[in-house]
Amino acid sequence: MRGCLLLGLGLGLGLMAAPLPAQTATGPYQVGVVSESGDIVTWLRPEGHTLVVDRVVPVGVMPADIDGPHNITVSADQRWYFISIAHGTPYGTLWRFDAANDTVAGRAQLEYFPTTISVTPDGDFAFVANSDFHGDHPRVNTITAVYTPDMQTITDIAACDMPHGVKVNHAGTAVWISCMHSDELLQVDPATLDVVRRASTGAGMAMPGSSMVGMNHGAMAPTPAPTSPPAPAVASAGADRMVPPSPKVDKECAPTFVSVSADDRTLYVACNHKGTLQVWDAEALTMTKEIPVGAGAYNVEPSPDGRLVVVTNKKAQSASIVDAKTLKELARVPTTKKIVHGVAFSPDSRYAYVTQESIGSDPGAVDVIDLTTLTTVSTTPLPAQPTGIAILKR
Repeated sequence: MRGCLLLGLGLGLGLMAAPLPAQTATGPYQVGVVSESGDIVTWLRPEGHTLVVDRVVPVGVMPADIDGPHNITVSADQRWYFISIAHGTPYGTLWRFDAANDTVAGRAQLEYFPTTISVTPDGDFAFVANSDFHGDHPRVNTITAVYTPDMQTITDIAACDMPHGVKVNHAGTAVWISCMHSDELLQVDPATLDVVRRASTGAGMAMPGSSMVGMNHGAMAPTPAPTSPPAPAVASAGADRMVPPSPKVDKECAPTFVSVSADDRTLYVACNHKGTLQVWDAEALTMTKEIPVGAGAYNVEPSPDGRLVVVTNKKAQSASIVDAKTLKELARVPTTKKIVHGVAFSPDSRYAYVTQESIGSDPGAVDVIDLTTLTTVSTTPLPAQPTGIAILKR
């Protein structure tokens, strides 16, 4: 069954499903996209302002079922790429591929429905959020730490209710986690593998009757009605407990993703429920600004040059382009498909590449947004639910 599916996908792209021989790249990088419903990784090469399919790499081990690759990331030395596989028997897995030839270099067991991945700057450790979309909630889900040279699972770190975003900072001194159901932002110490700080991104999930009630996150009593201006709950370093703030962060955020500025001083958090971008001071772990973007804000990434921040709006068929200095939305660029997912950038910060999921037989796509004109300049259709996206420098 899987063989037929992959063959059909390959023919739809004008390619065989098996990896093709490496082609001479017309640019200094390639764009990798995982298709969650097709168990493939599609590598695209830039040709001007367009993307052209270079090769398709099958992933997964279950021939009669969909394994569900969700996210992809590349090590800092560009030698390896990693893919989270959401489904298993019963757990998900992290796969390591040799970027030179697309061969599998190892697999590690994760927990239920792993989503996003982040790798330390030295490449030795990967941290993966286990979101467990289909489990009972409230519950405490984990972040899995994997030693990548041997692809050995080191530990599962008890984190929060439905962690989804995970990002190691550029210095390798902090792992930041965004938690959808418990409405939190967490800091994990990669040296001790402990949660050392946690803060509230919104009041909604902390209110009585929410999914956070009954969770063992320390001394946290029901809070009064939120007031304005917002201020987050912050725990002191070394203590995995919430300190009730005054005043409270306003409304529910449901943070789906977190990213870090190049100097590690600023955190960007996408609030899926509120449709906002939160900007945080990483050292103080306090929110400094909240910017309205599109409905269903989902992924967020700063451009390599640090000039812009792009937020994908999953429910608004658009991507918000935010000036990182003024923290004002410069444009809300419509996408060619409805369900917007991930974003990555060309190394020179000229283009943003935005993935959009499939709907039924209608394929998904990668849109190319020119960040000088703030317009979509091309789109490349991709089959079978394209989700995660990453850049591989050649």
